[in-house]
Amino acid sequence: MTPLAVADPGALIQSVDWVAVAPPLIAALAALAVLVTDLFLPEARKRLLGWLSAAGLLAALAVLLPLVLGDGTRSTFCFSSPGGGCSYTADHFALAFQLLALGGALLTVLLSLHTVEDAASTSGSAAGLPGGEYWFLLLSSACGAALLPAARDLATLVIALEVATLPAFALVALRRDGRGAESALKFFLSSVTATAVMLLGVSFVYAAAGTVQLQGIAEGLAHAPAQLKPLAEAGAVLTLVGFAFKVAAVPFHFWVPDTYVGAPLPVAGYLSVVGKAAGLSGLALVTTVAFRPYGHTWGLVLAVLAALTMTVGNTAALRQRTDTPHGAVRLLAWSSVGQAGYLLVPLAAAGYAGSAQPLGATVAYALIYGLVNLGAFGVVALVGGSGRLDAFRGLASRNRWAAFALAFFLLCLAGLPPGVVGLFGKVVVFRSAVDAGLGWLAVVMAVNVVIALAYYLKWTGLLFAPAAEQVEPRRAPAALSAALGLAACGAVVLSVAPQLVLQVVSGSLF
Repeated sequence: MTPLAVADPGALIQSVDWVAVAPPLIAALAALAVLVTDLFLPEARKRLLGWLSAAGLLAALAVLLPLVLGDGTRSTFCFSSPGGGCSYTADHFALAFQLLALGGALLTVLLSLHTVEDAASTSGSAAGLPGGEYWFLLLSSACGAALLPAARDLATLVIALEVATLPAFALVALRRDGRGAESALKFFLSSVTATAVMLLGVSFVYAAAGTVQLQGIAEGLAHAPAQLKPLAEAGAVLTLVGFAFKVAAVPFHFWVPDTYVGAPLPVAGYLSVVGKAAGLSGLALVTTVAFRPYGHTWGLVLAVLAALTMTVGNTAALRQRTDTPHGAVRLLAWSSVGQAGYLLVPLAAAGYAGSAQPLGATVAYALIYGLVNLGAFGVVALVGGSGRLDAFRGLASRNRWAAFALAFFLLCLAGLPPGVVGLFGKVVVFRSAVDAGLGWLAVVMAVNVVIALAYYLKWTGLLFAPAAEQVEPRRAPAALSAALGLAACGAVVLSVAPQLVLQVVSGSLF
């Protein structure tokens, strides 16, 4: 008998916990089901694919619920060899971001149903959206976004990040009106560059640490020979660049406004929430777990990035004019850049604190931001038209519920009552900076919150201002109304009982 090439073949056997991997797996299976079903459905029944996508995401959320309510951490794809570790871990951190990714994708599906049906009815025009491809790409991206926060090695992290990102390029380009292709090209070229830089950094880190497991990297970097430390530090910086692009942190934010304007509106909302959450979860993992020995270094880098990001984003949003075409989408795009700065603050605090405890503030704020930001995009989709901010003038007189909903979403983003949950979210982020000794960053955040109040309140005021001209009320499609209702009810419930989401701040994530 020919001897095996490995000394301990049993160490290659991996355990698989199918319950732990069920949420991203069901999303992937739903994507395949949509792709195959699209081949056999007649054109008149293609609209069923959207509801099939929603059912798949509901099933993924349903199997996620027992994991969220459970007490234990589940790990799978584990090697039995010493120091082998596991490639997939469903802990509180992963489950929170999976809830955000799959829940955000479900709201995006509901927002998209009317958009895709309208495009299908005008499929002969240049702006038609191919429904089957749209739903398949959206579900594929959601699968990658749900897989990424549970990844515990660099190989799985990179693969999950690209699975979440590559379908997004095509989603942006699906609107065949010229603007979509140009936006997708900008998005693609800048993303590919960032990915190449990140892969170079990953190779440096692997050379210095001798492993791709995140915990193993931390141990390897802590005991790396002196001659390898410059290589390890360079690899850490280059790896952070790739994730900073996905989060849209300054100066890697330049693709955001044009991409959001060129993409179908639900896709822009998806990128602002689910795409950002995927990058943020990856950034949190590589910094607080893999690069833990360099905490003060990347903590300072992220603190500077957070200050620049929130300042640039809020200042640019403040400069948006009410008569500019697509002004509402551009304002939300720059607002999402500013919000990314707030999300980076607890990550920077984790570097200074030397523990992952401040990450709870990032998780809580990301859940709050995702819910209300998708709701705001939903109201913009309902109003339609050229997307000018002037189009929202007097919205309360023709659709009071949409006006109240958008006003509530904007006040949550601003952190003003009655959007209490937004206020608490900003307080926990602010407190994480103060507790970590980052007083200067807390001051920068406070100044930016005041700047953001100006454009959020200006938009809110337009909703209740007298209309310049009489506009015929537009009836909201059922799916779009359902999405807005879910987002509004969720925001109201969290404002009444903010402890439902803020309890992650004091709990253990890993």
